[in-house]
Amino acid sequence: MTEQTLDRISDLVARARKAGADAADAVFVRSVAAGAGVRNGVTEELERSETTDLGLRVFAGKKSAILSTTTPEPSRFDALIEQAMAMARVLPEDQYAGLNPLAQQGRFTQNDLELADSAEPTTEELLARARAGEEAALAIKGVTNSAGSSASCGRTEVYLVTSAGFSGSYTRTQHSNSVCVLAGSGDGMQRDYDYHGTVWLRDLKDAAELGKSAGEKAIARLNPIKPRTGRYPVVFHPRVAGSFLGHFAGAITGTAIARGTSFLKDKLGQSIFAKDVTITDDPTRKKGLRSRPFDGEGMQVAPLHLVEHGALQSWILDSRSARQLGLQSNAHAARGTSGPPGPSATNLFFEPGTLSPTELMADIKEGLYITEMMGSSINGLTGDYSRGASGFMIRDGKIAESAAEFTLAGNLLDIFASITLANDLDFRFGTDAPTLRTDALSIAGA
Repeated sequence: MTEQTLDRISDLVARARKAGADAADAVFVRSVAAGAGVRNGVTEELERSETTDLGLRVFAGKKSAILSTTTPEPSRFDALIEQAMAMARVLPEDQYAGLNPLAQQGRFTQNDLELADSAEPTTEELLARARAGEEAALAIKGVTNSAGSSASCGRTEVYLVTSAGFSGSYTRTQHSNSVCVLAGSGDGMQRDYDYHGTVWLRDLKDAAELGKSAGEKAIARLNPIKPRTGRYPVVFHPRVAGSFLGHFAGAITGTAIARGTSFLKDKLGQSIFAKDVTITDDPTRKKGLRSRPFDGEGMQVAPLHLVEHGALQSWILDSRSARQLGLQSNAHAARGTSGPPGPSATNLFFEPGTLSPTELMADIKEGLYITEMMGSSINGLTGDYSRGASGFMIRDGKIAESAAEFTLAGNLLDIFASITLANDLDFRFGTDAPTLRTDALSIAGA
């Protein structure tokens, strides 16, 4: 099936060239997903979906157009090509557009990244996992309601063919469990959750374990106080600490740098973090949630150290943004079926520090431990940062009472420079961080 599909997509690209395209590429994505959800013991969701999407990009000189379809039948190829070519001829030129000249040559259908699991849970098995998660959460004393428990699985096949000589494919699977419950009652009700997603089913955390964790977290959040307004140390739980990596990645994409819309646009080669901070993007990590054997333009991928010893080493680049900056792509193009490639991170993470989370907060007389963030006001030009948050007070180095209804504010340059990392890195989200501390935030509370 893989070889036949690649042959079919290759035929589309070849036909586009014969029809007058100076260059062309095509992306085909086929996916199957299934899920089950329950709430208070009642089945709320049973779904299964199968989708196919084909995107064709053609070039007429420096003009290009993209057309997508959900019916990738060869009998429709000529009409698809004709419409795409007609669009390309009337669109404005883009001097930076084009295929990536550094893409690999040949056909690539094998990899050693362990991205495809053969396990295919039945609907009954998914429903059983969802029920087990919710039952474990509701069994926690003080949990009063369920916001839902779910289990899902999916398989996605990705195919890419270019007229420059690259063709390749890979398959990715995913399995997940999630549980969300409420504790308390009335105006004092609190909500929390737990979630786990993996490539392989056997690596997935037990649904009952996640349910128990969600229930305990919800109970712990009852009767929150509103912290006093001021400036004091803030420690972020790993599930929210990764948000700083998201802000960082957005600021160093080639598109943001080329447009001059990033507060880091003049910081390449400079120290923006403490000297013991390293940030890596690794698309080759086995069983990685965002791993891939080639990027969206057919380039061979490799780990990339974006920050080493605190200094910014590289932008995140696809070929178009690289041309704008007079650089070369570093194999970080992402591609869908209805748009052109663009720069994007893959498995992005902070390398862990040396301190345990307990040691990280041991000297804090009064501070905050953040477990949830909401809203976002980030100024990409200046790095000004403001977000609502909730979590717990830290008193004399220990996590104390629940805290809510406050806002964190600062500037990302100051926050980055003051970050200290713990040693508890766990790859769970695709963008991952250990427990993180910063002393550069102001709190607007009581």
